[in-house]
Order: sequence, then structure tokens, then C-alpha cells
Amino acid sequence: MPRLLSVNVGLPRDVTWNGKTVRTSVWKSPVDGRRMVRKLDIEGDAQADLAGHGGEHRAVFVYQMDSYHYWESFLGRNDFTFGQFGENFTVEGLPDNEVCIGDRYRIGGAEFEVTQPRVTCYRVGIRMNEPRMPALLVAHHRPGFYFRVLQEGEVGPGDDIVKIADGHSTGNTERMSVADIDALLYLPGQSIEQLQRALRIPALSEGWRSSFQAMLQQDLSSKTAAGNPGLANEEQAPAWPGFRQMRVANIHKESDSVTSLVLQPIDGQPLPLCQAGQFVVLRLLVDPSKPPVLRSYSLSDLPAADHFRISVKSELNGIASSFLCNREREGDVLDVSAPRGSFTVRPNQSPVVLLSAGVGATPVMSMLHELAAEKSQREIWWIYGARDRADHPFAEESRSLLKLLSRGRGYIVYSRPSASDHLGADFDAPGHIDTHLLEKIGVSKGSEFYLCGPPSFLQNMRDGLGNWGVLAENVHTEIFGSLEAITPGMAKVVHAPHLPQGPPGSGPAVSFARSGITAAWDPKFASLLELAEACDVPVRWSCRTGVCHTCMTGLIGGAITYSPEPLEGPAPGNVLICCSQPTAGVTLDL
Repeated sequence: MPRLLSVNVGLPRDVTWNGKTVRTSVWKSPVDGRRMVRKLDIEGDAQADLAGHGGEHRAVFVYQMDSYHYWESFLGRNDFTFGQFGENFTVEGLPDNEVCIGDRYRIGGAEFEVTQPRVTCYRVGIRMNEPRMPALLVAHHRPGFYFRVLQEGEVGPGDDIVKIADGHSTGNTERMSVADIDALLYLPGQSIEQLQRALRIPALSEGWRSSFQAMLQQDLSSKTAAGNPGLANEEQAPAWPGFRQMRVANIHKESDSVTSLVLQPIDGQPLPLCQAGQFVVLRLLVDPSKPPVLRSYSLSDLPAADHFRISVKSELNGIASSFLCNREREGDVLDVSAPRGSFTVRPNQSPVVLLSAGVGATPVMSMLHELAAEKSQREIWWIYGARDRADHPFAEESRSLLKLLSRGRGYIVYSRPSASDHLGADFDAPGHIDTHLLEKIGVSKGSEFYLCGPPSFLQNMRDGLGNWGVLAENVHTEIFGSLEAITPGMAKVVHAPHLPQGPPGSGPAVSFARSGITAAWDPKFASLLELAEACDVPVRWSCRTGVCHTCMTGLIGGAITYSPEPLEGPAPGNVLICCSQPTAGVTLDL
């Protein structure tokens, strides 16, 4: 009969890793005697990172003695102690390839239900002093699993583990093992039938269900490219790699501070249709004696086969914006990337709220064009905030588009209207946009909200919409600068991006488009991620071994190689920066 060999607990602690401080509870130690197990944890235990660990469906982590012996042999080690893998329960029996999601067990005075496999995380690599460990656990089908606590009670070493129900007897129509569920998310070769089976298991935790639903929405039967939408938001492959030369066909002043440029391909070949809301990267040779400047700009009109339109706000001391607004002339040639980005209109029938401020109008202007061209029957709001009429781009353009929509409505707010601005004609109210205004004018909480604007505007609106009761999945944002970093267990410290310390490397140039810097590759870095960190470029990661795809980044141009190879590659036009190195000059969407 399976037995509980050890109960292991640990509180959050700070450890030093790669010169950084990591907050973690992966160090667990065996306890003497019996411990009370509650709905969210074990007496004396706690989780440091509740985003990735803990909660009702991840209350107790279980790992097996058989896997201990396996890893001792595979890694050639004999220094393991109970709690080595960060588990709360070290058990005899309950192998991952036999235990199924939804199975229930009684241990001592408590009852449990199996909910999901381990979420792969770099911290188990720190604990094991083996950086490959997050990938090895998945690749070798030995992840371990989590319990949900059905009945609180005391447990202790030596307790028998009694199976009291399997999935079928608790409402599950399918039985899938922990190892099979883990492989379904993290390894290639998924099938629609397997995903459908997994989603018929009600005990499966919500996070894993959401991942499988995202994968199911993609037509796996006709899938020819790599990538996994269950791990990362997959975009369509960009229409071309690198940059394409385009001529400035027209320049138009939209307001005192915003200028539009119409770009046409110099080869005359049609452009593949992009999606409204996407952006392009421009490579600008501002100073021939310095590396090119890279900047991202949203497309601002209806996607077309013969041109792109970008709209640029002239910023004080803005190198790229000053170049485009003041020095570019019709007929000049620019290097332009293929459109990319996932800030696009979701195809459903919910009301659409296009909510922007300043030059943040550009991507939602493209959306408004697309909805008008489709003669959409959805309720569509155009809500925009500017300083005054002189600083109000697309004023007549947006009004004309709204007239083409049977349920189109607009509302304009000026923060500092001038004496010549006319209330009711130029704008609808003074002040700023907030949820009180949305409620007042009749915007539905059930709408899909598309937000773009300055960082303070985005933060205030996200917070306000959440407090108002809008579902987080219905709020979509576009950020012109760097994305918010994801560095689990580490305090967020923001520094301006810079070249790495020390002498420059001798390898290919690596350009970080959002951060506006280019650094030479140095093989002292194990990955593009490590170079980005050395430059204080905001990055996102979790496993650091090519498993979780949290680090997936747009590969705008260039060539890379992988070492180690990821368990499943990203979609074309993207790169996993945690395990890749450049083989030629690279431009990243970072």
C-alpha cells in the first residue's frame, strides 16, 4: 500500500542566485510528528510566489520516492534529502504515470484530490543545483503533482495512503494520468482528441483548463508550424523576415504634435493584409556614424495591400520621432518590418470600446477603420482624451467613420480646452476619462475594452475597470514601450536599458527594438536572455530551460540557434530567448 514517508515544510527565504536575490519556498525540511493540513497549506508551510504556486488547487505538492531513485541514478548523485524537489509530501507509490487527475486519497485524518502536475519553474533548478531540472522533469515524465484538500486533518510520516475514489466515481468521464496531462501541455504531438478528453475532467485546475482551451481553439489537425498557444499567446507568422524597403508616399499633419506617414513598397509588390491594431518596426539611420535606431509604430488606418500608414508623435528630445516628423520627406526610403502584434479585435458580438489618449489613438483608429469597412453591427464606442482641439488627431476621420456604423458612438474629453474650443462640437466634456464617465454615458461592463495611451492612463484605466467589475480577459492593452517584466521571485527593479558592462563582445549585433539599444554578442552569456538582463532590458521568463515559453519574444530579424533545444519550439517569427544564441545580427521585440 502507498505510504506517506515524510511531511516537508518551509517558509519563504531569500537566496542568492547569479548575483541576484530570489524569494523562494522551494527549500522544504522534514518535520517530526503530525501536522495539520488546511485548505491552502500545511501547518508551518507557505508559498513565496502565489502567482505560480499555492491556492486551493495547489495546496500540497507530492513527489515520489521512486523518482528520487531515478534521479539519483540519472544525475549520478547520492546527496538527496526529503523535500529535495520542493515537495510537501514524499510518498512511496503514486507514480505519475498511474495517478490520474481527479483521483482521491485519504491520508491520516485528511482527504485529497489530484488536480494538476507541477508547474515547471527555475527555482527547482536552484534547489537541485541543476539548471536543466525544469526541462528534465517534463522530458522524463516525472513532474510530480498537486493535491487539493477536500477535508482538513492531521497527517504524519508512516500514514497509509488509501485511494477512496477514482475519477469516474467523482464525475470525471475521462481518466488521464498526471504524466499524460503534463506532456499534453509541454511536449509536442498534441491531438484534438486528447485535448477534448482533458477538458472533460472537472477536477483539472482552471489554469490548465484555460491552456488546453487555447490549444483547442487552434486547428491542430491542419497545424504545420511549431508553437503552443497553451503556453504563450501565438501570433501568425510575420509576412517577411527582417526589413523591407518602403518609400514615404505622403506626409500629413494630424495635429500640432502628430504626423502621419504613408509608406509604399518600393518593389511594387502587394503587401499581405495585416490585422488592425498591429505594429511595424522601423530601422532608422539617424546618424551614419552610429548604429540604426529601432522604433515600433502602430498602423493607424485600414489594412491595405498597397500601403501602410503610421502616425508619429513628435517628442521633445525624441531621436526617432524628431527624425520622422522633421527630417523625412516624401520619396525617402525607410526599412520596415512586417506587421506583428496580438492587439487585435476579438471576433464576437460583444460591444467594442476603443479607449485611448494622446497618440495611443493610432492602433484603435485602425480598428475603427476595420469595423467601419465591415459595416459591423456591434455597439462600438470611440472614447478619446486629448489636451485640446489643437492636440486632437484624427478628429474628423473618427467622426466620419462613426457615421458609417449603425451603432457607433463617440465621446471626446479635453483635459485643458482652450477658449476657442467649442463644447458640444469639438469635445463632449472637460476633464479626464475614468469609469465614472463610462458608467455615466452608458458603456456596458460586458464590453470588450481596447486601451492604448500613456502608461499612467493605461494603469488608471486597468485598475478602474477591474474595480468597476469588468472581467480581466475583456480588457486588452497595447504598450508602445517595453512590456512589463516577469521575473518570478525577484523584486522588480527598473533601470534604463544600457550596454552591458565591460568591453564589447565580438559577436553579431543584438538589437532590442523596444528598448532602443544594440549590443554586440559575447559568448560569455549563455543566452539572449542573459544578454538582455545584462543590459537591464525588461524581460519575461520562468523556467529558463525552454519549457514554459514565458520568454517567447518576437524575432523581427536575424538568425539564432538553440542550446539546449526547447522541448517544443515557438511559432515562426518568435524565439525563446532563455535558451537561444544569435548566429547573425538579431533584432528582438524587447
